[in-house]
Amino acid sequence: MKTTVSDKRPPFLDSYRSRAETELTLRLSQVSGAGRLQEAMTYSVLGGGKRIRPALCMASARAMGEPEDRAVLPGCAIELIHAYSLIHDDLPAMDDDDLRRGRATTHIAFDEATAILAGDALQALAFEWLSEAPGLTDPVRLRMIRELAVASGHRGMVGGQAIDLASVGQTLTLERLELMHRCKTGALIEVSVRLGVLTANRLDDNRIESLHAYARALGLAFQVQDDLLDVEGDTQTLGKTQGADAARCKPTYPALLGIAGSREHLAGLLRTALSHLDGFGEEADALRAMADFVVARSH
Repeated sequence: MKTTVSDKRPPFLDSYRSRAETELTLRLSQVSGAGRLQEAMTYSVLGGGKRIRPALCMASARAMGEPEDRAVLPGCAIELIHAYSLIHDDLPAMDDDDLRRGRATTHIAFDEATAILAGDALQALAFEWLSEAPGLTDPVRLRMIRELAVASGHRGMVGGQAIDLASVGQTLTLERLELMHRCKTGALIEVSVRLGVLTANRLDDNRIESLHAYARALGLAFQVQDDLLDVEGDTQTLGKTQGADAARCKPTYPALLGIAGSREHLAGLLRTALSHLDGFGEEADALRAMADFVVARSH
């Protein structure tokens, strides 16, 4: 099986990113009566980003043989949750960062209270958008809302962040470290695929399980590469402070496995992710390219 990777952005990602940017820009411009709050929301969402989660959502719809258009707004809803999580992660009470995507973090650019409210508003707006996603039935929208709520709440992203904060200065087992990251980072990666799958009119259980397994491996691979970049990257390329995890004594894959061990683990996760796409044809090529890109990215 091919496991070589390239840091070059796959062409489809630029297309998907453009579609997500257009949708996000249009819809955020329609947020009314918010004033400075709207400014902070827009600043946080439209300040760069690879739009990996919307891209995964669209690519998963494609893998299920469905029009990618149905997955654009669900993918953008996930991106709002992601943006809110970054705002809150950067706050002084959390990771206390002042740089994100090469710009001042939201609480630095505005103020701490506005940043908190912007995150809160983006979280609520994500579910509002899902409730009106076009081309989907009400039962499908309801299931999507539930899936995103679980992925972003105490059983998912927020729960993983709580484990992360409680683990500072500790040495975790690999099992505990992966539980933390399956929640903190992996949950939104996984739900991106899940919502894309849910756009399908006809659901094939075998295909669904294969895509879910692909997403589980990819979510962990994403975090391993993040941890490696924190050690080996530079602040200018990353757009955030390099070495921040080590400075805070946070548990990471390199701290547990070493650089070589982390790279070996990353390669194994990539092989696992790609293997779950073996039963698909060219309709899953975007997902294959996404896996390669995620583990080779430089930021």
